[in-house]
Amino acid sequence: MSDSDGDLSKKKAGKAAAWEVVKRSWETVEEGADGSLDVEGRAEAEKRRRLLRDTTPLQRGIIRHLVLVLDMSFAMTEKDLLPTRLRLTWRLAREFVKEYFEQNPISQLGIVGMRDGVAVRVSEMGGNPVDHVEAINKWAEIDPQGSPSLQNALEMCRGALFHAPSHGTREVLVVYGALLSSDPGDIHDTIANLLTDRIRVSIVGLAAQVAICEELCRKTNAGDATQYNIALDEMHYRELLLRTTTPPVTRTQAQSTASLLMMGFPSRTLAPADTTAYCACHNTPVREGYLCTRCGTRVCRLPAECPACGLTLILSTHLARSYHHLFPLRNWVEVPWARAAASRACYSCLAPFPDPPAQRRGHRTNGTDGKRQGDGGDKEAAPAPKQKGVSESSRYACQVCGNHFCIDCDVFAHEVIHNCPGCQSDSRGAVTNGENGTNGAMEVDS
Repeated sequence: MSDSDGDLSKKKAGKAAAWEVVKRSWETVEEGADGSLDVEGRAEAEKRRRLLRDTTPLQRGIIRHLVLVLDMSFAMTEKDLLPTRLRLTWRLAREFVKEYFEQNPISQLGIVGMRDGVAVRVSEMGGNPVDHVEAINKWAEIDPQGSPSLQNALEMCRGALFHAPSHGTREVLVVYGALLSSDPGDIHDTIANLLTDRIRVSIVGLAAQVAICEELCRKTNAGDATQYNIALDEMHYRELLLRTTTPPVTRTQAQSTASLLMMGFPSRTLAPADTTAYCACHNTPVREGYLCTRCGTRVCRLPAECPACGLTLILSTHLARSYHHLFPLRNWVEVPWARAAASRACYSCLAPFPDPPAQRRGHRTNGTDGKRQGDGGDKEAAPAPKQKGVSESSRYACQVCGNHFCIDCDVFAHEVIHNCPGCQSDSRGAVTNGENGTNGAMEVDS
C-alpha cells in the first residue's frame, strides 16, 4: 500500500459514517394550522424548558473544587449514543470544561478515568481550561478497555480534594456507563470516608440504574437522590452534564460562615523587546504576562495560583462572573396576544415580532364575512397545538421592566450575560426585583 493510500484510509477511518450522525428530525416534526410541517415550535419549547429554573437567591459556593470522573471501560463502546458512548463523552467533556470555567472562572477542576479496574489521572487539579482540553484530546485517541472501578476512582478523587480549602466546595461528577464495578475492597467504607471529607457525588448514568450509585448519591447529598440521573438520549445527556456547572446550594450552618480570602488583582505587563521573560507556571518564554501583586512572580494566564507564594490571582471580571449564581436573572414570562400589541419588535435585537391574529387574518380574508378564500369559506383553520413554555405571540416579558424580547435574546440573557437589557438600560436607577436585590445583578454599598 502506498503512502497516499494509507493517508486516505486514515481520513476515512477518522470520519464518521452518515448513519452515525443522524439527527432524528422526524421525531420533532409537527403539522401546522395550514397543513405545513413545523419543527420550530418544539425547538423553541426546548430552549424555554432549559431556561425555566428556580431563581430564588440562595447561598452557593462560588469557589468550587470538582473532579470529573469518566468511564473509559469496554462498556463505553456501545452505540446506543451515537457515534459511541465514549466518543460522545469526550466531545461533551470538552464542552463541559469550557462551560464550567465560563460559569465558575475562579474554581478548580480535575479529570479522572476508570479503565482496567484502576483509576487513571487524565489531568491534574487546575484552573486553566486549555490544559484540561489538551489532556482530553490526548486520551481520546486511546480505546476503552477492561472494567471500571468506582471505588478506586472515588479514592483518587479523595486524594485530589484532600488539600481543598474549607471555604470551597468539594464535588465529584461521575459519568458511568457500566452495570458493574470491579472494586478491591468494601465501597461502603469509601462512602463513609466521603461523608467525613464533605465530598458530594453526582452521577450521570448511561445504562440502567445501579443500586450502589443511587446509595452513593443519596448519602453524600444529605438524602437527595436527584443527583443520580440516567441519560435518555444525546441531548438529555448533554443537559445532565452541563447542569453541574451551576454551584450547589450551601446546606449546613458550618459551611455558611463567612470568611475573608486574600486575592491579588494584577495588571497585564509587557516585557521590553530586548529582554526575555519566563512564566513561572509553564517555564516558557513569554513577553506578556501578569505579575503577582505579592511577590512579583510572572504568570501567563489568569485566573491562576501564584507558583511562588500561593496567592490567588484573578481579574475583577472573573469575580463578577462568579456572582451571577447568587443573584440569578428572573425568568421571563410568556406574553399572550391580548398584550402583544404593545410591542412590534424585540427590545434588544429589534427583530420584528409577528402581527396579532386580527391583523394577520385581514390579509387572508375576503373582507366581507371574514371567511378564508379558496376553501368555500365554511371551514376554520384548526389551532396549532401549543407547546409548553412557548409564547403564542413569540414575545417574552421581563417581570421587572416589562419589555418584550424574542426567544433568542431570552436564551442569551439567561445563559450568557445573566442580565436584563431592559433593566440595565433603565436610566431611573437600579430597579429591584422584589427580592432585596437587583434583577440579575448585585447591589454594592456605596
